[in-house]
Amino acid sequence: MQFRTLTSALALAACVALPAFAAPAVAAPRSASRPADTAAAAPTVAEADAFVAAAEKEFTDAATFEQQVQWINATNITDDTDAVAAAVGAQATERQVRLAKQAARFDGVQGLSYDTARKLAKLKQSITLPAPSTPGAAKTLNELSTRMSSLYGKGRGTLAGKEINGSDIEAAMGDNRNPAQLKEMWTSWHDNVGAPMKQDYARLVEIANQGAKELGYKDLGAMWRAGYDMPADDFAKLTDRLWQQMRPLYEELHCYTRARLNEKYGDAVQPKTGPIRADLLGNMWAQEWGNIYDIVAPKGAGGIGYDVTALLLAKKYDPVKMVKTGEGFYSSLGFAPLPETFWQRSQITKPRDREVICHASAWDVDAKDDIRIKMCTKVNGDDFVTIHHELGHNYYQRAYNQQSFLYRDGANDGFHEAIGDFVALSITPDYLVKIGLLDAAKVPGADKDIGLLLRQAMDKVAFLPFGLLIDKWRWGVFDGTIKPDLYNKAWTDLRLQYQGIVPPAERPETAFDPGAKYHVPATTPYMRYFLARILQFQFYKAACDQAGWTGPLHRCSFYDNKAVGEKLDAMLKMGASKPWPDALETFTGTREMDGAAMLAYFAPLADWLKEQNKGRQCGW
Repeated sequence: MQFRTLTSALALAACVALPAFAAPAVAAPRSASRPADTAAAAPTVAEADAFVAAAEKEFTDAATFEQQVQWINATNITDDTDAVAAAVGAQATERQVRLAKQAARFDGVQGLSYDTARKLAKLKQSITLPAPSTPGAAKTLNELSTRMSSLYGKGRGTLAGKEINGSDIEAAMGDNRNPAQLKEMWTSWHDNVGAPMKQDYARLVEIANQGAKELGYKDLGAMWRAGYDMPADDFAKLTDRLWQQMRPLYEELHCYTRARLNEKYGDAVQPKTGPIRADLLGNMWAQEWGNIYDIVAPKGAGGIGYDVTALLLAKKYDPVKMVKTGEGFYSSLGFAPLPETFWQRSQITKPRDREVICHASAWDVDAKDDIRIKMCTKVNGDDFVTIHHELGHNYYQRAYNQQSFLYRDGANDGFHEAIGDFVALSITPDYLVKIGLLDAAKVPGADKDIGLLLRQAMDKVAFLPFGLLIDKWRWGVFDGTIKPDLYNKAWTDLRLQYQGIVPPAERPETAFDPGAKYHVPATTPYMRYFLARILQFQFYKAACDQAGWTGPLHRCSFYDNKAVGEKLDAMLKMGASKPWPDALETFTGTREMDGAAMLAYFAPLADWLKEQNKGRQCGW
């Protein structure tokens, strides 16, 4: 996840950051360049140009300090840092909303230049959480958001009756195979973290919806959907089309996984038919299932010949060496090394002396060279992949830092998430051999391809419906079709509809299970992650084609290919200066987001799953 202040509010692709609008925003002193309140006279092209220039300067002047404040809060959660972050966020929100409303004054002005028109649109469309003009609304909105994010960061569950923090409970959900303890961890986390923020969340929605309406949108969801270079309704149709394209593959994976869980735990824990119990899938939110690969691995082909966690431990990797290795991948493509300040200022491991937000994020503090990651890295395969992902944000941020302020962002937020993900797809046996982690004699043969693909699908394919439903739920909350008293029921219903999963126990009316997922209290739009799952395979196939790869697509690694790096850099440098189809075409040659590359990657697995599922009652 990426983090960036105003720009996060304005046009960010947050991978893990705080709510865009709430980004660390310290109120900058009012300067002479700050856009003044507009007069009632009909606006002109010259006034629009001047307004955009002044707005960008105002944002630029405040951005670095705002990022620094939010960084301090995220890496040292106290009542004091919460208070400062909330105050700064309120001032940032006020600025963003004020400028967005002023930008709307130029709607309909004829003769605007391309850049002025695009930047005006970004000012209006890219605020994640707008406050209305009501006195005190921005302050209240930021207090609510900061309180919920802090509650999440300090969250605790229990394991065998003992308290356990968020980072450790995530790890335990991945390797614990005791269904009673899995149920305890799942339930305690959702009860302790989600439920207490339900009223705050309902109030936040109420205020932010008022802000969105003042900017001319039906509700906050319509405002979020408007930022994709197409009408909001067309964007919703695009996501539905992509899901329908991928749904048959997901349903085959669900059917196979359920059967293996039934074999492992028996009918009393996981029945042969119907939905899957959410806590059995190796992840607190059942969003990625790779941690239970040992349960589903096919006999014979399942042992893929290596385990990244074991390789890292055997080679005595520590968290810093893991990050250095990730940096090495990007260097091999021709990108400059990370600045020394990255190593001095990043939070690579969890501090022992304070509360922090462990959710991994990439930060662009000064839009120049002060890029950082914030992680609580553990030496395991998951975090090895996460590092490659987060660094993708950092290299993207640095690539577009010569763009003007409103263009310092991804082509769309899905792009920002997809860059590191498609690089991480290149963590293949070939890559592991080249960096000295895997012995060449232990590279799995073609007979292990199904195992390799299934391991990837347990994360990549399994995630798709979850990536879609979070914002499907929020869009319903924002437009009023999901009322506060039905928040949890609607959430559970959508998880059943799209994922085919159910909670491990009945959930009370007081529950607020969505709040137990970081991106909900942090108000980070989530559709970007769904788009990134599709885009990363388009990027990956394009890179492999450029590298001249001729073997099975899933074994391709473009590590050390400078030609791929040069073409990738050309897309990254565009930032948000052009509509996303232009950026997509620059690297892939196509202007359409499409799941065909992902289906091609998993085609051998799809055929295998259909064969395995013969005679089973699939669906739920």
